[in-house]
Amino acid sequence: MAPGGDGRRVTASSPSSDAERWDVLVVGAGPAGSAVAAGLASKGYRVLVAEEHPEVGRPVQCAGLVSRRVLDLAGSEAMVVRPVRGAAVFGPSLRSVSFRAVEPRAYVLDRAALDVHLADRATRAGAEIRTGLRFDRLLGPPNGGVVAELTGADGRATRIAARLVIGADGVASAVARAFRLRRPVEILPAFEAEFPTSPGDPDQVEVYLGRTIAPGLFGWWIPDGRGGARIGVAADADGTPARVYFERLLERLARRFGTAPTNPASFVVSGIPIGEVPRLHGDRVLLVGDAGAQVKPLSGGGIYTSLRASAIAVDVAAGALAANDLSARALAPYTARWKEELGEEFRRALYLRRILVRLTDPELDAVVDALGAGPLARTIVAFGDIDFPTRVARELLAASPSLVRLLPKALGAWVAPAPAYPVPDLEPGVLRK
Repeated sequence: MAPGGDGRRVTASSPSSDAERWDVLVVGAGPAGSAVAAGLASKGYRVLVAEEHPEVGRPVQCAGLVSRRVLDLAGSEAMVVRPVRGAAVFGPSLRSVSFRAVEPRAYVLDRAALDVHLADRATRAGAEIRTGLRFDRLLGPPNGGVVAELTGADGRATRIAARLVIGADGVASAVARAFRLRRPVEILPAFEAEFPTSPGDPDQVEVYLGRTIAPGLFGWWIPDGRGGARIGVAADADGTPARVYFERLLERLARRFGTAPTNPASFVVSGIPIGEVPRLHGDRVLLVGDAGAQVKPLSGGGIYTSLRASAIAVDVAAGALAANDLSARALAPYTARWKEELGEEFRRALYLRRILVRLTDPELDAVVDALGAGPLARTIVAFGDIDFPTRVARELLAASPSLVRLLPKALGAWVAPAPAYPVPDLEPGVLRK
């Protein structure tokens, strides 16, 4: 209370006095945010999704290569532009090894269409999505929730009071910072361009290894289903701009194809979080997707892992909302269940990645040569799984003395019994065309 000018006592305005009230505020309308919004809205909760960009799905954030599991979780294959059955891995010298399966092993998506599809599913479930609305800060806790200040494209501030906040706002998550959730992760700068025409086999993806073009990860060539390709690179943040590595990859492609791709139609500039976040929850907050570094350490892909995390988040959050207990203790099962399902895969992948990033270019060429051996190539075709890459890594190390000699430090990570967590089946479910 404070004295008024005429001696009366007046009540100071609280942060929540002019705030809109919602059960859940989801920050970010990418796959993770829209999936959480759809799940919680379908259970009867009032859900607001705030997307900082003016349009859902734009700018595109990744290359859009996914497994059949993503189509199952999305409930549609309408956004597929090209199935791929094979892959080729190129060493620094451009020596390569190729693998091809009878059935499609991955799908190239219209990435923006996936985001729009999932956002539409969220609105059909009852969630409200507002674009051009940026999460800025927390103002303070009202009774039974938190108040967030968001800013629209016109610069006008909006106050939202919510019982629960879901941070699905990407690698530079403002929600994670506001709630002081520590994220000790490595951010790999990535740069990609889409070219309307490009030589190459439209039925396979290509991976390019080498410390010159992609220290820390790799470069890629992905067919776009229309005679062109998505070409990009992600690398260690060593001070060299990702675009420099991208230009080096184009030079390598010019050597391979005899001509360099030209006239890019669009660009994607992003960051890929690699690491393990100790805690994905706090009082009245959960992190999903890139905000929680739920990205596969060996590939940088995160759509499948984000959708699985979102399903777990919906289940835990719905129970906490129903019990009206949104404390960190009540939300802790989200982190625990995520780690139970995918934590072991991530830990093994991080271990193997730490070894691979230290290999010299001659050693990388030797790995590519070893993978070309007949039995190993058949093992990759039989066990290859872009969502669970350490499964095939275990099989390869078990089958190849030559790989063991190249990667002796890896032995300790793979001699243990196979992890007990379930690996979801690859068989497709019922899809909506």
